[in-house]
Amino acid sequence: MQTSRQNTEKRDNQSIDSTKQTTYQAVTQPKVTRSDRSFDAIADHFEKKVYGGLKGEIRLAVLRRDIFEYSAQMSKSLGRPLRILDVGAGLAQIAIELAAQGHSVVINDISVNMLEKAKASAALIDEDLDITWYVCPYQALADKLIEDNLTKDHEQKSTDNAVKASAKFDLIMSHALLEWLAEPAMVMDFFDRQLADHGALSLCFYNPASFDYRNLIMGNFNLLDNTGYQADNKKSLTPNHPVAKEEVESWLAAHHYHIVRTSGLRVFHDYAPLKRGGHNDPDAVIRMELRYSQQEPYKWLGRYLHIMATRQADSL
Repeated sequence: MQTSRQNTEKRDNQSIDSTKQTTYQAVTQPKVTRSDRSFDAIADHFEKKVYGGLKGEIRLAVLRRDIFEYSAQMSKSLGRPLRILDVGAGLAQIAIELAAQGHSVVINDISVNMLEKAKASAALIDEDLDITWYVCPYQALADKLIEDNLTKDHEQKSTDNAVKASAKFDLIMSHALLEWLAEPAMVMDFFDRQLADHGALSLCFYNPASFDYRNLIMGNFNLLDNTGYQADNKKSLTPNHPVAKEEVESWLAAHHYHIVRTSGLRVFHDYAPLKRGGHNDPDAVIRMELRYSQQEPYKWLGRYLHIMATRQADSL
């Protein structure tokens, strides 16, 4: 028969064991860490969702206008085709079109499936486009470019190819990449190392303000009140960690870049659930999207924002 003292000691020991167990569980519980996102598993879904309709046509129309105007001016000023890098390229439509214009292009993505789709698209235009493909995280790209250059030098291949692998780039494009990186601010160091002194950045990224505004219009107040809301990223293309315009602008300023152009992509199309009048004419929608994409305040409502920036002369 146990005494009262024995029962008390037993309860105390159980309490101590329970405390130890709780502490141990708290210490050993795995920490959730973010990682860079790859769309390899949902490449078909990505292609259909992002570029399968008018949304994709608007996106490409704005990017084409902004980038092609600037690249044409730069190429004319330099008197040669440009060296262009598309990092996190996905389907790489703009990069492929730039290659078709005669520029030398390096296309990179972490996803094998996405780049296979991009390669197929490029082959339909011209199998001899000046494109080099790299499947790897952007963090590994610099070393791969150096390795490729050394291999080409060793094999005594053409000087042009060797230069392409090692030289800095006149234009670096990063479209819908920042919001899917675990540490988006770190990519600025990569840009600094790879961009030529006269070079330009083309940054396109998801606009978190558009998420709030669209849900306000749709009456999804409960979602906005839920500060812990997370989209299911198994198939969702809504990023859970978007970067705000002010963040990107601060990174550019800290790295001595000067913003030369800002546009909004889909500044009204996504906010009109009732399609009437001009909304039933895709060409008219694209025309109006282009018109208002660079006008304030409308451009700040774009589902995506596109910033073009150049190095400031006093930072070189």
